[in-house]
This record gives sequence, structure tokens and C-alpha cells, in this order.
Amino acid sequence: MPSESGRLSGRELGLIALICLAWAGNFITSKLALEDLPPFLFTALRLLLLTLLLGAFLKLPPRTLWPRLLAVALFNGVLHFALSFWSLKLSHNIASPAIVMQSYVPMVALLAWWLLGEKFHWRTGSAIAVSFLGVLVLGFDPAILSNPLPLGLMLVSALFIALGTIAMRGLQMDLIQQQGWTAAIGLIPIWLMSVLVEGNPIVHIQNAGMQAWIGVLYAALIASLVGHGLFFVLIKRHPVAMITPYLLTAPLLAAVLGVLLLDDHVSIRVWIGGAMVLSGVLGVALRNLQKAKPEPPVAADLV
Repeated sequence: MPSESGRLSGRELGLIALICLAWAGNFITSKLALEDLPPFLFTALRLLLLTLLLGAFLKLPPRTLWPRLLAVALFNGVLHFALSFWSLKLSHNIASPAIVMQSYVPMVALLAWWLLGEKFHWRTGSAIAVSFLGVLVLGFDPAILSNPLPLGLMLVSALFIALGTIAMRGLQMDLIQQQGWTAAIGLIPIWLMSVLVEGNPIVHIQNAGMQAWIGVLYAALIASLVGHGLFFVLIKRHPVAMITPYLLTAPLLAAVLGVLLLDDHVSIRVWIGGAMVLSGVLGVALRNLQKAKPEPPVAADLV
């Protein structure tokens, strides 16, 4: 039931805090798990666990939804996660991939303009420009210049989740159906990618330690089911644009946890570029909120 006041209550702010904590923690546990597991296999195991948990609750969607559902599963479930985990595995810190991931928000605005003919205000255009300038500033950090692949992979990953978000428009499915079918459909492609690119998955699975399985469980149960479950509760009461500014706490928290728990070294250029990226994302979100039109749910995790 939509909120009558249009404001977030103290309880709802508490739920947002739990979401941000769940998603920030996912960067840490996934980074540790990727020390033992290659990224495509890690993605496949996450989707397998979600399929096993939600498979019994799935209902066959109408035939008209299948093209859109297949696109969402491919963009969000396979390509976004595979590339984002690959980026995270190669990155020297948590901050860079966590912040660059947020560039999908201005990408959605640009894709909606290009593909759907939607117009946006000059303030939104300015916010988009600031966000991408922030990516450039972050990208010129010496540590990133010496190894630009993680940043490039995360930008492409952000593009895929932006495409998936556009594809979700008109996809009338609840959280269980959406997550379950995305996992079930994406399972075969990502397993094939893992076998072709990473070799025999059995060898990796046999050599995986406890931290790898904790990472898989956390990604599926906490980040996906708990994090997105709470997110789904909130967007039934408020526009996504009202929630998005608060969710920017998640990549900042992930960056801080990376410094505290993983001894990450983050340069001042990364912090400045990151601040520009997140301020641009905030500008887009606030402009969307000002338009007072509910946004579609964002299907994918922050990681």
C-alpha cells in the first residue's frame, strides 16, 4: 500500500540501512570468495542456489512476457553479474568497482532518451555529465591506469544492468518470480561461459575454501533475497527515486569496509572521482523524484 505522507518513516529508514549493509557486505564477502572461485563460476553458483530456493514457487509467465524476461535474465542475471564479479576479482580495492557500478543510473536516463525517446531536463543532463566526468577522474588514478581492465569491465557491467532496467519496464512480476526466473534462465548460459572460459568447474569447486561458500551463500541469501526483498517492500510504498539517494550509502560503506577489513589503499583521486560519480547519480535521482513519477524496480544487486 503506497505511503500517504510520501515521506520515509523511521522504520523505513531502518530498512534502508539494512539494505545498504547487506549490499556493502556483499562486496567484501564476494571479494574474498573470488580468491578461490573464478567469477563466472561464482555467478553460476549464486544463480544455482537462487534457482533451488525459488524454483518451487515459480509460475509460468504469459507468452507475451518471455522476450522481455529473456532480455532481463541475460542482461541482469548473466552479463551484469559475470562482468561485475570479474571486475571485483581483478580490482586492487573495493571502492573503485563499488562506486563505478552506480554509473548505471545516468546510463538508464541516457538509454531511455535514446531507445524510448524520453526527454530529460538540463539539470539531469548536467548530473549525467558530472557522473561520467567522475569516472574519468577516477580512471586517471595511477593504480587504475596501470590496470584499466577492472574499471572497463565494471562500466560494461553497469551498461548491461542499465539495459536490463530498461527491459524491465512493462515486466509485471513480483520479486520471487523476477528473481527466480532470472536465475533459472541465466543458469545454463553462465555455466557454459564458465566451462568454456574457466575450465572444469569441478576442479575449482573441490579447491574452494570456506570463504568461497560463505560468499556464495551471502550473495544469494543476504544480498539478493534479504536486500532486494526489503527493497521491493519499500518501492511498493514509495517511488524508486525517493529510495535511490539513500542507497548511495552502500558503495561508500563498501569502500570504508574495504579499507578497514581488507586493508585497501584508496587514493585521493579515487575519493574525488567517486564523489563526482555519486553526486551525479544523486542529481539524476533527485530530478526523477521531482518529476513525481514512480520508477520501475531495479532488478539487479549492486554487485
